[in-house]
Parts: sequence; C-alpha cells; structure tokens
Amino acid sequence: MQYGQLPGIDKPISRLVQGTVAITSKDIDSSFKLLDEVYALGCTAFDTANVYGTGDSERTLGQWVEKRGLRENVVIITKGAHPSGDKRRVTPADITSDLHESLERLNTDYIDLYLLHRDDATVPVGPIIDTLNEHYAEGKIRAFGGSNWTYTRVREANEYAAKHGLTPFIASSPQYSLAEMMKEPWPGCISIGGTSGETAREWYQNNQMPLFTWSSLAGGFFSGRFRRDNLETFTDYYDKVCVQGYCYEENFQRLDRAEQLAAEKGLSLPQIALAFTLSQPLNIFALTGCKSGAEFLTNIKAMELKLTPEERAWLDLKVPELSV
Repeated sequence: MQYGQLPGIDKPISRLVQGTVAITSKDIDSSFKLLDEVYALGCTAFDTANVYGTGDSERTLGQWVEKRGLRENVVIITKGAHPSGDKRRVTPADITSDLHESLERLNTDYIDLYLLHRDDATVPVGPIIDTLNEHYAEGKIRAFGGSNWTYTRVREANEYAAKHGLTPFIASSPQYSLAEMMKEPWPGCISIGGTSGETAREWYQNNQMPLFTWSSLAGGFFSGRFRRDNLETFTDYYDKVCVQGYCYEENFQRLDRAEQLAAEKGLSLPQIALAFTLSQPLNIFALTGCKSGAEFLTNIKAMELKLTPEERAWLDLKVPELSV
C-alpha cells in the first residue's frame, strides 16, 4: 500500500480509499468481513456520505470502527450538503445539520475529512467557508473540501479563505477515469477527465491539491461487460447510468487500447484503467468500491504499476501509435 498526508490529519492516508455504499446493517457480518479484509491489506481510509443508504452506511461503518477499536487508526471521510429533491442544500444550516447527523451515526466526536457532496454556484463561497471554519475550530472536522466542485469554485473558496485568514479547502473529489464522462450520471457531477477536463487537471497538477477521485472504472465501463453491440440489454439502474454517462465511441476506442495494453502486460482491464488514473502527475487518492479483499488486492497491484507518459497518452487517444 502507498500512503499520503493531508494538512490537519495526523494519520497516514491510504492511496486506495474503500467506499462504503454497499455495506449495510442488514448484513452486518458480510459488511464487517469486507471492512476487515481491506483494512488488513493496508487500507486506512474509508469513504461514506450522509445520503448513502439514508444514513445506514455511516451507521454501519461507525459500528465497525467502534467494535474494532480503530478510531485513531483510520481516516473517516464523509460528505454532506447533498441536494434533496429539487432543493439545493449548500447552506450553513444544511451543512451544520448534516455534519451533526453524520457525527451521531458514526458515533464519533470528529470527522477526519468532511466534503460537501455537491455545490451550488449561486451561493457565495464566503458563508460556506465561514461555516466550515466554525466546525473546524470546534474540532468536529479535521480537514474539509468539496466533492463535485469545479476547480474554479475551489479556487474562489480558497482565495476567500486566504483573504480572511481562514482555513481553506484542502481536498477536492471529482470524477476521474480514462473514460471521459460525456453526460453527468447524476445532476451536479463534476469530472476532470478527457479533453474537457484538461484545464482543471493542469490547475490541480500545478497546485498539487489532494484529489479523492471517484469512479476510476467509469461506473463499471472498464469491467469489460459493456460493448458497442449490447448496450440495449442493460436494465439494472447502475448499468443504465454507465451507458448514459460513458458508453460512447471515443470511450470504446480507449477501452480497445486498454484491453490491448492489459494483454501485453498480463493484467486485467480494470487494473489498467485504475493504473491510468493513479499514474497521473496528480496528488490522487482513488475511491474504490471493492466487494472483497481479493478485489482490493488486485487494485493494490494496479497501484504498483506506473504507466509511462507515452502509455497514458496512447490510452487517452492523444497519439496514434504506441512505440515498442
């Protein structure tokens, strides 16, 4: 495992972060088994959110951390201020309410990294930064940032913090993968992938802000199940989300190249796709949704593979041929 650090968090943070959407108190034994397995493999960071399972994900993770006595060994990342219906909730009141609910469900006094799950560009950044700094000063959060915030809004927030002598965002959590997000899978999703994300990636590279990137396999696109001729056969909700967001010709060309490189290196297609993300000159922590320790172990092997700039450019359709 490889680890990084974040200002305000005095624990090593694994570069692979285990997501917790699938864990549930309805199957506590299997959920605990998964968490035990990935922790044993070196995972110290776990991502959840106020809205996952209407709070059950946080509650289940909190129970595991408490029963294993691991609070000072793991980094808990949770998110709040997600919209509800047609109501945007990036307000001081909603941020505060969601944070307190998360603390209660997780049965902890503090959140290591607190992320705002969505943005509302119509809301000035000042009250948002002020509110987060209040909770930071109270010790309820050790660090904070934005999930699905554009880099320009992150920059604006941090300029406000600098001007007023406040703590800034120290992390951002956009979608990033080899496949370019052509349509947002859910409203308010922000991606830094593909041609459209070049300016954002350049800014993040220059600033080396920690990135907690989600959906490195593009919603399952790089599982290999999605082909040009079978897209109409997918009926599962999340499969249809993948089709809507990523199943376009340019991405299939990227997938073709990823399959070729995987065969040459003796690796799987998902491993090559994850290696593409983790090999970037960015300060990346990749969020993963592994369903077993064995699957998590394959991701560790992908993390150990560093693709060359030429290989990355070829996978991303920037050059026509890959030199041998």
